[in-house]
Amino acid sequence: MAKQVVLAGFHAVNSRARVKPDSIRAVYVDPSRRDKRMQQCRDRLKELGIKIMQADARRLDGMAPDVPHQGIVALADEFNQTMTFDELLDAVTPETLILILDGVTDPRNFGACLRVADAAGVQAVVAPRDRSASFSPAAAKAAAGAWETVPVVTVTNLAGAIADLRDAGVMVVGTAGEATKTIYEFEQKRAFAWVLGAEGEGLRQLTRKRCDDLAKIPMLGAVDSLNVSVAAGICLFESVRQRKTSAD
Repeated sequence: MAKQVVLAGFHAVNSRARVKPDSIRAVYVDPSRRDKRMQQCRDRLKELGIKIMQADARRLDGMAPDVPHQGIVALADEFNQTMTFDELLDAVTPETLILILDGVTDPRNFGACLRVADAAGVQAVVAPRDRSASFSPAAAKAAAGAWETVPVVTVTNLAGAIADLRDAGVMVVGTAGEATKTIYEFEQKRAFAWVLGAEGEGLRQLTRKRCDDLAKIPMLGAVDSLNVSVAAGICLFESVRQRKTSAD
């Protein structure tokens, strides 16, 4: 029997219903919520033949603690795009774009990074097996469906994985506030990977050493750091911009 996971909130439930509706076992909704958004969601789920059950807010809170469930929670079979690291290496092309996350353990930040990666057309997100967030209701909600669309490749040795990607022709650039170059000074119209660490801690020393180079995001205001998902969006969409300009 497949392992089941909890999906909380409209984004997470609707995205799974769109991508793999047959994986949803049951949806629980708060009967006191009768607004248009809930009705439209219920109508779509009924059309797909998905079982809908009523549950009060207290029960939903227990199913998805610490997550704003918006009055809707689903139980579904675990499902995510899987890819081994060897498969990723074999799939490297000049168009490859990869996001590597070093030590991002907050599930909301990890989920938000997946959402950004999906929007930027990233081939895969690579993360260490031990120092990384895993699937949770909070991560799924923040990912807004991207957990089902972006392969997450977990590796035992992140530094070794970076070296292997470089050997496969991928240019790997890490982000660091003290870097002398900015993210705009790199040619990204080739196989390319951005490496980002958790806000505050940043990249581990060995991770930094294995990168081809380091880059910083120019900061013009008083703050000296950004949330990792915001930083990922800035870096990835610089790659998207360069590639689109080249295509045009």
